Amino acid sequence: MANLVTEIADTASAHPDTTALHYDGQDISYEEFWGQVGQFAAGLQKAGIEPGDRVGIYLPNLPQFVVAFHGTLRAGGIVVPINPQYKTREISHLLGDSGANVVVTIGDLVPFVREVQDDTEVEEIVAVGGHDDATGFREFLAADAPEIVDREDDDVAVQPYTSGTTGQPKGVLLTHENLHSNAEMAASLVPDGVRTDDKALGVLPLFHIYGMTVVMNATLFSGGAYYPLPSWDAQQAMELLAAEDLTIMHGVPAMYNDVINQPNAEEFDFSSVRLCGVGGSGIPVEVLRRFEELYPTKIYEGYGLTETSPVTHFNSPEKGRRVGSIGKTLPGVDSRVVDEEFEEVSPVDEGPVDEEAVDLDEITGELVISGANVMEGYYGLPDANEDAFTHADGKRWFHTGDIGYYDEDGFYYVVDREKHMIVSGGYNIYPREVEELLFEHPDIAEAAVVGIPDERRGETVKAFVVKTPDSDLTADEVREYCLERLAEYKHPREVAFVDELPRTTTGKVQKFELREADE
Repeated sequence: MANLVTEIADTASAHPDTTALHYDGQDISYEEFWGQVGQFAAGLQKAGIEPGDRVGIYLPNLPQFVVAFHGTLRAGGIVVPINPQYKTREISHLLGDSGANVVVTIGDLVPFVREVQDDTEVEEIVAVGGHDDATGFREFLAADAPEIVDREDDDVAVQPYTSGTTGQPKGVLLTHENLHSNAEMAASLVPDGVRTDDKALGVLPLFHIYGMTVVMNATLFSGGAYYPLPSWDAQQAMELLAAEDLTIMHGVPAMYNDVINQPNAEEFDFSSVRLCGVGGSGIPVEVLRRFEELYPTKIYEGYGLTETSPVTHFNSPEKGRRVGSIGKTLPGVDSRVVDEEFEEVSPVDEGPVDEEAVDLDEITGELVISGANVMEGYYGLPDANEDAFTHADGKRWFHTGDIGYYDEDGFYYVVDREKHMIVSGGYNIYPREVEELLFEHPDIAEAAVVGIPDERRGETVKAFVVKTPDSDLTADEVREYCLERLAEYKHPREVAFVDELPRTTTGKVQKFELREADE
């Protein structure tokens, strides 16, 4: 394996007439899809894109995302996926830091790219659906499709962005081998592997590594059919699943919660589904229980991170399942639970444990990962890379920042996040980003953001705000201010005004006190 896209070429050669994509009632065969991939690659080369150049894909789940993704790889480029919910403030850093030369987006988002273009290296904007200030997607496609550009296994293929608890989002360098190995592992999670007659529901966003690798690539590399949906709507998704006899569904916990809470939930037909997978955050046991009471299928939980391409653990249908666990370590991946001295923590006899009956400090440690799926590193951030890895026993271990334990049977359990990250509906939200925006408001003197429990999303954002003197700022105004400048899922759904924030003697905000006050 060299260039990741050779998997698509092989599938198209072996199954040219099989459906690769299905969208809006239309089937696109592998032969047709591979032809479009070649035309997009030719368009990139005509635009001056050379091997190693970066192409931003700022799209919802559309067939054009899939074409642009694999067309970029065919031309030897590096994909920079961008959340289509992002606005000017957020894309400015991603485009500027990555140095993307071409951006593929939809007409409505073109103005955001134009607004930051002068501060980036973006030379061409391609718009699906057209826009007067951009090149149309069909117009961008070119004839004379090029051969697949040679790339090495350790060459970067995709550069998604993920944030830490402080600072700007970091570019994650995922190589062709990282993504190839993980797509193969993801395909093996389905009993007997993904088959050419499998049909996968594409509701997880493609800019996110879960939707990209576990759903799109695992399906297409195996010759199955991918059914993208631009946005999540439980009724629409369930109607499509039943009408097309879809066989694979992956989602975040909030999606499964939405399904079981629909007025007509008992009418949904899951009889064709071979696998329901869940990740992004831990699924509440009650949601899992209610789902499995309604439908003749089980939900299998997994775990992963952008930096690990992503999946590292899974509750395999063929190897048993332990509710409350993220599952066992996948083949080709090594994982450990270590203490602060990087000594391995001993396993418990059997999990999950009663967390109120044990001393978690004695059985838990940080989950660390090693394997072919682990990223090359963060783009242009040597200090962050030094902190992210530990070399031990001849291996390079990635620090996940998640605290957990494991049992004698090899099942792993995550109990907390070392960082302050908020996981809402499968999306990672970092309080610092929201706090910095709040500090820019003229009527806000101080602010702190924490995650609070949310029945549908798992967690949601709450902002504690100290107003400037004589300000008549309202909670609705704070929410609207954030909505105008950040992706919708990041805005504080709850706002509390306080006279002061609890702080340590060194001036650090004591967020645990804010969370406790909210309980």
